[in-house]
Amino acid sequence: MDRASDQKMESEAQPKVEDPEKKKKKEEKAREKEAKKLKAAKKAEAAKLQAQQVSNTSKTAKRKNLKKESGEENPEDYVDPETPFGEKKYLSQQMAKQFNPNAVEKSWYSWWEKSGFFVADSCSSKPPFVIVLPPPNVTGALHIGHALTSAIQDTIIRWRRMSGYNTLWVPGMDHAGIATQVVVEKKIMREWKLTRHDVGRERFVSEVWNWKNEHGGTILKQLRRLGSSLDWSRECFTMDEKRSKAVIEAFVRLYKEGLIYRDLRLVNWDCILRTAISDIEVDYLDIKERTPLKVPGYEKPVEFGVLTSFAYPLEGGLDDPRYSHLHGKFAIHPFNGRKLPIVCDAILVDRNFGTGSVKITPAHDPNDFEVGKRHNLDFINIFTDDGKINSNGSPEFAGMLRFTAREAVTAALQRKGLYRGAKNNEMRLVWPNKPLMLFFDEENRKIEIIPKQYAAEWKRWLENIRDWCVSRQLWWGHQVPAWYVTLKDDELKELGAYNDHWVVARNEEEARTEARHIFAGKEFQICQDPDVLDTWFSSGLFPLTVLGWPDDTDDLKAFYPTSVLETGHDILFFWVARMVMLGIKLGGDVPFRKVYLHPMIRDAHGRKMSKSLGNVIDPLEVINGIALEGLQKRLEEGNLDRTELEVAKDGQRKDFPNGIPECGADALRFALVSYTAQSDRINLDIQRVVGYRQWCNKLWNAVRFAMSKLGDDYTPPASIVPDVMPFSCKWILSVLNKAVSKTVSSLDSYEFSDAASAVFSWWQFQLCDVFIEAVKPYFTSDDPKVASARGFAQDTLWVCLDNGLRLLHPFMPFVTEELWQRLPSSRDCARKESIMICEYPSVVEHLALVLFSHRQPLSSGSTISEHHKELLPRHPLLKGTCISTYLLGNEALTKTSVSAKKVSCLSQQHCGSFELYHFQLTNSSPHVTSPEVDMSTSRTEQLFDFHFDQKMLLNFLGQQCWTNDRIEYEMDMVESAVKSLRSLRSLMPAKERHERRSGFALCRTDAVTEIIKSHELEISTLATLSSLKVLRENDAAPAGCAISVVNESLSVYLKLQGTLNAEAEREKLKKKMEEIEKQRDNLTKMMDASGYQEKVPARIREENEAKLSMLMRELLSFEDASQHLEREIAAEASTNDN
Repeated sequence: MDRASDQKMESEAQPKVEDPEKKKKKEEKAREKEAKKLKAAKKAEAAKLQAQQVSNTSKTAKRKNLKKESGEENPEDYVDPETPFGEKKYLSQQMAKQFNPNAVEKSWYSWWEKSGFFVADSCSSKPPFVIVLPPPNVTGALHIGHALTSAIQDTIIRWRRMSGYNTLWVPGMDHAGIATQVVVEKKIMREWKLTRHDVGRERFVSEVWNWKNEHGGTILKQLRRLGSSLDWSRECFTMDEKRSKAVIEAFVRLYKEGLIYRDLRLVNWDCILRTAISDIEVDYLDIKERTPLKVPGYEKPVEFGVLTSFAYPLEGGLDDPRYSHLHGKFAIHPFNGRKLPIVCDAILVDRNFGTGSVKITPAHDPNDFEVGKRHNLDFINIFTDDGKINSNGSPEFAGMLRFTAREAVTAALQRKGLYRGAKNNEMRLVWPNKPLMLFFDEENRKIEIIPKQYAAEWKRWLENIRDWCVSRQLWWGHQVPAWYVTLKDDELKELGAYNDHWVVARNEEEARTEARHIFAGKEFQICQDPDVLDTWFSSGLFPLTVLGWPDDTDDLKAFYPTSVLETGHDILFFWVARMVMLGIKLGGDVPFRKVYLHPMIRDAHGRKMSKSLGNVIDPLEVINGIALEGLQKRLEEGNLDRTELEVAKDGQRKDFPNGIPECGADALRFALVSYTAQSDRINLDIQRVVGYRQWCNKLWNAVRFAMSKLGDDYTPPASIVPDVMPFSCKWILSVLNKAVSKTVSSLDSYEFSDAASAVFSWWQFQLCDVFIEAVKPYFTSDDPKVASARGFAQDTLWVCLDNGLRLLHPFMPFVTEELWQRLPSSRDCARKESIMICEYPSVVEHLALVLFSHRQPLSSGSTISEHHKELLPRHPLLKGTCISTYLLGNEALTKTSVSAKKVSCLSQQHCGSFELYHFQLTNSSPHVTSPEVDMSTSRTEQLFDFHFDQKMLLNFLGQQCWTNDRIEYEMDMVESAVKSLRSLRSLMPAKERHERRSGFALCRTDAVTEIIKSHELEISTLATLSSLKVLRENDAAPAGCAISVVNESLSVYLKLQGTLNAEAEREKLKKKMEEIEKQRDNLTKMMDASGYQEKVPARIREENEAKLSMLMRELLSFEDASQHLEREIAAEASTNDN
């Protein structure tokens, strides 16, 4: 070979120098081409999988149809087998054809409880969420107020449990001192014809305990029927051993700090119960004039609202009509001759009212008591503890009942010539309503009160608070841990004769030790104070004592303070304020961070529920149903007199003529929670509960439909990719995402009605009314184009039902558990035992994955540069050869770093629901190896090892957000068109309304034309059309049609077969045009107003101009429609003439 040829070959072997810019473009094109190939491959694989599932479903459906045609349907297949108590419910082979609340709500609760799903773990690393159930009275039975409390609290607890919290809902009972004592006193009087005083204290208290053990706590058993997921392992009673120990400890500590003391005070006294009751335990009845009222213990009514005038004999006579010289002198008691001092008091007496003078009784009136203290008057009590006159009230009246004595006193004054008459007098009557002094810093409060309207009331009450009388003269309750020391050389031996002879101690032995110390060297005897503590004292300690206080228990450390107190606003001061006071003082912190006060329940007419009105609603009667006869029998078994009984029966006949149908616990719960938006009262209409029971049937049928379309061999998808799905599937996932967001945000802000509404609206108006109807052609059509979408519809159905049932579960636990248990489970992860321990749905957002170079891997504790923060998404951020993952939130809550090939977790904190991925960097295609999935908590780590080519990383990991505003906009257009077409159909004769008709859509813009053409199938399906033709503005309007204007850009026509209801159409168009003209005129007037251009921001002016333009276009559309209607009417008239 010659030299020239060698040189030529050498030249050919040398690489050509390529332009860097061209090289870069080639590489970019190659990457784009590779990405397109991968995307196409993924779509092909998805289509193949969908086709396979469609095939399986079709085969299953055929088998079922053959079985049905052969008449092999067995009724027993639709009945649930009997389930042993505490075992997981045995479900029927086939879903029943209708929802039956009794059948559905059976067996689930005992299994939940036995499985330990309600039990909190004090050692858990999950964040705690704690509610203490307001302890119902041991005497109580379930009433509608308890049902409301349970429904709200269980909704909160179930939501928090599913959201990954260590939830604790503590049940307990209150010993209810007054109420329980009254019940047992009536029992022994009925059975033994004896009073408690006849029986004696020790035997009486023993009898109360017997009654409590036999009959008490019924309400807690009834709460199970409502589905209340209480931690029964921590159930307690305010007088059990642990709580009694805590009450004594609290009393002793507060006494030693001087916060509990003995003193003479004016109290409200109940003469029947023979005990003091506090100011907030009485109602005030305003009397305008003479008013006879029934008073316990008196045969005839007692007259109130009367001012009696009489004269007092004066020491030395009366010389000056204005009495000024009488200051310091005395009047003489007309019956016992006692001297009564005359004092001047400008605070109490108005000299311009009446005579300018008034008699006072310092021991029997709050205002007089204050005057007595100001002037050092004697406090003379004239009543016995059962309301009779004692010896201080004059011997001739001693032993009389107080109101009987009043009549005798009046007669005696008349005999003495001292009576001066009586007249009407407006007054306020104190009436019993039902059987410590600390400080609150308003500026630095740690408690949020919801609704906010009660915060001002809370502050006002605390600013005017008085010392709380904590003793009650009862026998049932915590006996005051105070002992009276009687010294041998004491002159007076009566209990309490010397105020400095009291000692307070935890037990008698400690009391003796204390007495020996105080009275050293003296002989003495001790006797415990017979009084008991106010029931609200032990209830006020409840958030502490249920967690083990005063011991430093694991529960106390893990769960105090609690998270929220939910109760009625009527006990804001009875209970809530006292818990706050005692919690701060003894627990070192407020007992809860939030207080949610629910409304009070009244009947459908807004009346307070009363046995005498017959409008009291028993929740169990709503759950189980009851006939009118049953309701009236319950009234007859009560203690109403004959007149009250007839009034009550008449009320029941009007309100419940057919009794109350069986609604179930789920429907009752959902109705009560939905009502909470009604300010401070709920007007409960049972028909609304019935409506939600019917809605449960809608849910049932939705799942039945889905199960029939999924087939026996269906396997749920591991993930969802909305982009490759049909329009209806994209839309339902988008609105589901927004329903989840609205529900969670509403629950978080204690707007329970809004949360319930968001869930209801999605299920009812979007899933059932639109999506399920829209996808039916996918399961019935033989068109290959439609059938190919069947698999996507199946996947979307499953995802919607799985998410929708979990979303609804806190509100309706029974039906959602039953339906969820019937759903097929995904093969990619172990299925949870129960829906109640599944993860609560969360919004599906983009996982934004950003790659850029980073020379050095991040070390533990490294911070992010400002440049990185700008790129920081709400989900994983990946950095070149180093991957850092940030999840949920604007702060770096969870971070993992890798260098080159291995990921190691550097730190971890709780951040709600999240996923943590482990990555490996290789050059192979992306795939997942060795998945380990544990979904047991919201802080679960999903551990995957991903092998991926960096070029394909974003395509593989970029999760799509379900929310799609464009798709929702298009569906809004579709629904508006369908609504208009259905409206036209409703004007047809009844016999023609269900026939399929041709429809036409007149589109005035290219954008609307594209939307309507793209969704002809959905419009035709939802509007029950035989066909849909899209027209442009220049096309001739179809003849023989009714027209409806959807908006300024779209009108729809429906083909008629009969006569057009011209008058109805005219009236409809006229009303709509008048409404638009009114909006146009108002907007024009506002825009023409003086100073509009100068005062209104430019953005608002632009919006108003656009709105005005839209109204003008819409008006033109209605004018076109009106002209079309007139042409149709004229054409029809011409045809008739011919």
